[in-house]
Amino acid sequence: MKKIFFSLIMLLAVTTVFSQRKNVTKARNLTLMETPDFKGAKESILPALEDPSTATDPRTWHVAGLIGYKINEEYFKQMALGKDVDIVKKGEAVMESYHYFLKAYELDQNNFNKKGKKIKPRYEVDIKDKIKEYFEEKHNIFYYAATLFDEKKDYEGAMKAFETYLEIPELPFMKDYVTIDSTYLQVKYFNALAARNIEMWDKAIQIHEEIKDQGYETGNVYKLLYDEYVHLNDTVNFLRTLKEGVEKMPTDPWFIQNLINYYLSMNNIEESKLYIDKAIEISPNEAVYYYIKAKIFEMEEDNENTKLYYDKTLELDPNYADAYAGIGVLIISQGEKILNDAAYKSDREYNLARKQANELFKSAIDYFVKASEISPEETLYKRNLRTLYYRLDMSKELEEIEKELGY
Repeated sequence: MKKIFFSLIMLLAVTTVFSQRKNVTKARNLTLMETPDFKGAKESILPALEDPSTATDPRTWHVAGLIGYKINEEYFKQMALGKDVDIVKKGEAVMESYHYFLKAYELDQNNFNKKGKKIKPRYEVDIKDKIKEYFEEKHNIFYYAATLFDEKKDYEGAMKAFETYLEIPELPFMKDYVTIDSTYLQVKYFNALAARNIEMWDKAIQIHEEIKDQGYETGNVYKLLYDEYVHLNDTVNFLRTLKEGVEKMPTDPWFIQNLINYYLSMNNIEESKLYIDKAIEISPNEAVYYYIKAKIFEMEEDNENTKLYYDKTLELDPNYADAYAGIGVLIISQGEKILNDAAYKSDREYNLARKQANELFKSAIDYFVKASEISPEETLYKRNLRTLYYRLDMSKELEEIEKELGY
């Protein structure tokens, strides 16, 4: 009786093994038919992936990868014909296929017969070729990740796809098998943007620190890196990033402006002067640097040097609207000082001071008019004009400017 029972168990085991191997063959055949049955192929392969009798066979996982590969191929044929294709489903097929191929490769490299002798890999070249295709042809992982990022706003999904793309050249068996081009850096860049969008600041920083000097969107990378450190309240590193930006991109005023703004916010005017002088030395024809220096002198209430550097700004860039407005503000300040100084003097002296101040206020008008002509969308210039017209009883001009402002 025991012998019969044991024989039945053995027979059942052999039947199960045969059944699952048959499923693997069936899945492969359904995939490679002229009119593939991908649904049937998937239904056939799934039990074989879990059954112990076939789950350690590289062929099982290779066939599973082949199904996704062929699904992706069918989608691409439709794309080539100009038909609309669900890029997400196409990409999901690639991603699933890729992970199956990785498992197949691992098992294929460590496959032994019953005597313990290693079996020569059967699928190595085919798997490497297909993964190479996924990496180098942009309609595969790259396009899928980009769709998740741009259209679907699925930043977590995009990161998984981007990182799958990025890991391929790092695989030991793919390292010398694929060609890395500028797309690789582009993917790293967008992977960091995806991380930012879900506030994974540490991840974004890690990527940006890695690529900041590799020649792709260098200026933007430094600016994003600065912003990421700001989000983490990491003053040491955001200052370091700004200083590196000044050194590497001296003609981009963004870095020096933010660096100086920081020092000014800390009332460190001397450090601000140090950096603006350095910027002017490196790029003596950058109007914005003279404008910044004028603003620093304005903070120190050094009217003479403030005017001098506003004038230098306009000498280099006659259309620098803020410099015209800056001179206008400087003139208004001078007029207000005259009035304040005369506030407690005799009526006669105050009236003389008022007349003198009004002459200054009138002279400021032209500067705000010019600034407004250069940048008509900037309402601040118009609001300054409104104040001057009101102060000088210029009713006609006041009515016109209030119409422009929508009052």
